[in-house]
Amino acid sequence: MSEKTCAACDYPLDDNAIQVTIGHRVVEVCCQECADKLREAQAKASG
Repeated sequence: MSEKTCAACDYPLDDNAIQVTIGHRVVEVCCQECADKLREAQAKASG
């Protein structure tokens, strides 16, 4: 079984992973900082 990793930084995820909706997709990240980075990237890409 492959280990889940953060969508932003590829850090291995644990039970404290945060789910973030980007577009129509839900991804998991390791911390709030990575969640903010993905949201910022989404905002730049969409407008």
